Amino acid sequence: MARPRTCSPITAALIILLLPGSLEACGHISLSAPIVRLGDSVTASCIINKNCSHVGLESPILWRLGTELQPGGQQRRLPDGTQESTLTLPHFNRTQAFLFCCMNWGNTLQILDQAELRAGYPPAIPSNLSCIMNLTTYNLTCQWEPGPDTHLPTNFTLKSFKSRGSCQTQEDSIPDCIAKDRQSHCSIPRKHLLLYQNTGIWVQAENALGTSMSPQLCLNPMDVVKLEPPILWVEEPSPEAASPQPGCLWVHWEPWKPSLHISQKCELRYQPQPGDASWTLEGALPTETLQYELCGLLPATVYTLQMRCIRWPLPGHWSNWSPGLKLRTAEGTLKVRLYTWSRQRLLDNRTVDVQLFWKPVPLEKNNGQIQGYLVSWRPSGQAEEALPLCNTTALGCTFRLPLDAQEVALVAYNSAGASPPTPVVFSDKRGPALTRLSATARDPHSLWVGWECPNPEPQGYVIEWDLSPPKPSIRNKTWRMEHNGSVTGTLLKENIRPFQLYEIAVTPLYPDAMGLSQHIYAYSQEMAPSHAPELHLKHIGKTWAQLEWVPSAPELGKSPLTHYTIFWTNAQNQSFSTILNASSYGFILRDLEPASLYHVHLMAASKWGAINGTGLTLMTLALEGSELHILLGLFTLLLLIICLCGIAWLCCSRSRKNPLWPSVPDPAHSSLGSWVPTIMEEETFQLPSPRDSGMSPITKITVLKEEEKKPGPWESSDSSETCGLPTLVQTYVLQGDPKAQAQFHSSTSDQILYGQVLGSSTSPGPGHYLRCDSTQPLLGGLTPSPKCYENLWFQTSPLRSPVPSPPSQEDDCVFGPLLDFPLLQGLRVHGVEGLGGI
Repeated sequence: MARPRTCSPITAALIILLLPGSLEACGHISLSAPIVRLGDSVTASCIINKNCSHVGLESPILWRLGTELQPGGQQRRLPDGTQESTLTLPHFNRTQAFLFCCMNWGNTLQILDQAELRAGYPPAIPSNLSCIMNLTTYNLTCQWEPGPDTHLPTNFTLKSFKSRGSCQTQEDSIPDCIAKDRQSHCSIPRKHLLLYQNTGIWVQAENALGTSMSPQLCLNPMDVVKLEPPILWVEEPSPEAASPQPGCLWVHWEPWKPSLHISQKCELRYQPQPGDASWTLEGALPTETLQYELCGLLPATVYTLQMRCIRWPLPGHWSNWSPGLKLRTAEGTLKVRLYTWSRQRLLDNRTVDVQLFWKPVPLEKNNGQIQGYLVSWRPSGQAEEALPLCNTTALGCTFRLPLDAQEVALVAYNSAGASPPTPVVFSDKRGPALTRLSATARDPHSLWVGWECPNPEPQGYVIEWDLSPPKPSIRNKTWRMEHNGSVTGTLLKENIRPFQLYEIAVTPLYPDAMGLSQHIYAYSQEMAPSHAPELHLKHIGKTWAQLEWVPSAPELGKSPLTHYTIFWTNAQNQSFSTILNASSYGFILRDLEPASLYHVHLMAASKWGAINGTGLTLMTLALEGSELHILLGLFTLLLLIICLCGIAWLCCSRSRKNPLWPSVPDPAHSSLGSWVPTIMEEETFQLPSPRDSGMSPITKITVLKEEEKKPGPWESSDSSETCGLPTLVQTYVLQGDPKAQAQFHSSTSDQILYGQVLGSSTSPGPGHYLRCDSTQPLLGGLTPSPKCYENLWFQTSPLRSPVPSPPSQEDDCVFGPLLDFPLLQGLRVHGVEGLGGI
């Protein structure tokens, strides 16, 4: 049974309205409850009016919930002639759905009536009711938590009344405040409030399944006042004011104007930036002075500060935290350690050029920011002030000193003062240098430098590295000091860029001397080749092309080549390639098509990558006319030789069992010795009787005897006793059974075989024979057969006029040895000697 077609509620309603006489009055749905608790059962009944003329009263009433047909409806006829169907939904698990009462009308499921079903939960009890008095609008705003969703429209109403004491009795009612949809707060205007009188407040939640109320809250509106936060600001320092102490901040604020007459207290919290650390809360601040000095902070550190206030000593609510204010603490005296490194170059007999480098290492966290460095020199034996040599923010400088200068002083300074001076002593003593210095690239951004420790062991090492060739500016030079003299290597990660050549110098440091520096060059990482060799065409032919190229010179920072790859493509976009080793400088393309266009390019590759060279387009030479003729002639000759060999094989092969035509000897040009097979001595031919029906019938055998004289040309004779032979030849007839011969002559359907034997009485050897291929029966002179010795299709002499002669038995015979002729094997011949005597 096919399922009835369904339609949407809107479409169904339109169909009902457009039907003549409308089916809407035919049915009516009644529900046990239109709104139920989610998961409860629902019972519905549909009554069909007996006066409905559009549907048959005997038709079944169907139920549909949404788009799904619902089984289980019970239909019955009431006493008044109406039809009623009842449906029970045991578990209604939808929050909203339409239930339809339907009937089949034609081929369409018609909706007679519909009803909306909804399900949900009763409202939960509102919780966490709290109210705040806003001093700007003087409205009492209360908020609550509504609880879980009920899936039904739920109204929240804020109810309140005026009261004295503990809100046990109600004096004056206050109009209800109904919260807007999906909101959980509501406000009571100032005109309905007494600021210093208690008020009872609660929240009522109501929907179709029930009503719930929150616990009652009894409060004085002024006890729930919430102040606005104050505004923090920083005072501009005046020239007369003393500098702030390191680690201290002065905080100023301005209270919220409506709260000026309200006694209150405030709290301050601060957090160093960046905000990884937690907030630190400062206790209650005095509100009379509107300023506060916060100490115990780190010097030269930025802090974020926030403040909030509350009504005090009366109850109230804390205000929100004010917007953050960022302040920086004053800098303290720098506590750093300066590591120095210097190089000297003699200019003349009295002056030396000094390059001094340094690195600061803070001794305390948040020690402050260094604003600059000062290098000074005090001449020996003089009490005057030190002479400044350079004042810079860089980590190195160059200056000149007298040749006898032994020491300079280096300090770091900021706004709080200078650090303790670091003496830099110049020494002329030299110690042993390092041995076996090496450097390798670990990755594109690091270099490992290794060495062997000299003897005696130094106190430390200075490692310097810079791009090669060196740059004139000292800012590009990077150095590092290793204070452990027993180490034999270090990893350089600072200012290392990939695919660059670096010059690395390592200098050992001794207690009172400096060792000789050792230098080494190393690449941080090698790159792929920057270009491939240019491809050239050296020679070209019809089916080949010789290519050559000049290998590129090694490049600094480039990985050496490992191989070449040649690609070539023909006009049909067929691609070919070959790989050559890096020592190759030429290649020959073979098996090309004549007069064809090819595109060729060369790719050079190393272990770090590959790059393509410029492309080359070439055209092979075309074949000449003479070459085409020679190739065509050779092909024709080869084909002719193959054909001749095939024909010769077909004609001359004796191993073939089934030749194309039978090999029949020519009786007129053959002899007995040339084609008679050798007969074994032990073989004895048993000639059966002519009466034997299993053998081929032999009509007669004619034996011809040659005369003594020299034979002349053969002449024709009309004698019936001869087979057209000369008269000198005598005829002998082997007699047979006359009755059998008569039978042979009388039969026209059997094949008759013939044979003639030619022998000589004087010749000691065997005679000669001819045989006739005719198998026609002896018809008594209807059509004479050819002469037994005339092979008509091989005769080359001119034909003579045929002389009609009566048919004779001697005319249809062939010569041949009686022992081998297969047509005469029915006759018994005793030896070849018998032939000679006949």
